Amino acid sequence: MKRRAFLGCAIGTLATRPLFAMLDDPWNEAGTVLSGAVTSGQMRAAVIYVRDGNHFYQRAFGDATTVDASFLLGSITKPIAVAAVMTLFDQEKFGLDDFVTKYVPEFKGDGKDRVTIRHLLTHVSGLPDQLPENADLRRGHAPLADFVKGIMRVPLHFKPGAQYEYSSMAILLATEIAQRLSGVEFKEFVDKVVLQPLGMQHTAFGMGRLKPEDTMPCQVEFGAIESGGGSPDSKGWDWNSPYWRNLGAPWGGAQASASDVGRFLEEFLHPTGRIFRPEVAQLMIRNHNQEGLASRGLGLDVGMNDVVTHSSSKTFGHTGSTGTIAWADPERDRVCVVLTTLPAGANKDHPRQLASEKVSRP
Repeated sequence: MKRRAFLGCAIGTLATRPLFAMLDDPWNEAGTVLSGAVTSGQMRAAVIYVRDGNHFYQRAFGDATTVDASFLLGSITKPIAVAAVMTLFDQEKFGLDDFVTKYVPEFKGDGKDRVTIRHLLTHVSGLPDQLPENADLRRGHAPLADFVKGIMRVPLHFKPGAQYEYSSMAILLATEIAQRLSGVEFKEFVDKVVLQPLGMQHTAFGMGRLKPEDTMPCQVEFGAIESGGGSPDSKGWDWNSPYWRNLGAPWGGAQASASDVGRFLEEFLHPTGRIFRPEVAQLMIRNHNQEGLASRGLGLDVGMNDVVTHSSSKTFGHTGSTGTIAWADPERDRVCVVLTTLPAGANKDHPRQLASEKVSRP
């Protein structure tokens, strides 16, 4: 059996593998970390997925009664969204060094006419992470179109390409371009061109096909500032609110199972061509930023030495402020996804990080 066929078959059947068959697994120490965090009350739910060569490990903990439970991904949403954008690049609908104004003419002034699509996808555009009116927009249950309008007004923080500043709004603007080129609402577009082709049946931008009982609520009392930070007046728009769960924000609003995120990462380790040519997959996982700036692929963190202990220089993936981490190491042919309900800022020694470190060991 060819490797890519084996991987697809194995991921599809993994959920039925009995737990007792995993107890002597080499990754069980990672599972013990997550189990302990749940048992102590620190964390309400978690799922871990690991593939190392032909060996698989997957477990669910706490309120996640199945490994197919979906978690709010936070910023792991970004590379999935960018992959959808890149399907249009694969069709030659745009070039990475095209100016954004070619597709969004109202994005002008303050040097914005020099921002390219590549700048957006690698966090060097000069756009801020969040808009100054972010909380007001969410409090008013604004649609994504209102966030896009805000991007047109907000000034750049620096000359495009000169500095690195992580930017959720840059990713939103890139997906706005994709929406205009495709003529399809982006959360439907990403489902059509990425989620369905890869068999990501437990993933959605917005609720999609997911049922509320299949999604794990975040421990919003430890939430990030931009999500309301657990303040009482943010209940109507925080990570657990119907508003946010249905918005499908392309910078942080996707919900997915751990194995689905694993499927996504596999498409870059062992491209099948189901969403775009292998050459495009390789383009996304190489560094595009100039020397001296943070190393970034297209929508993906690359290198990740400061995040994934013992990783090779080719490791790529992403983390999420909702308490998630996902990475793949091409040199070791290893994939690790840890999804939790405990926001990343809750603890310096977050269980996701401790579990990831157990998996990343040589």
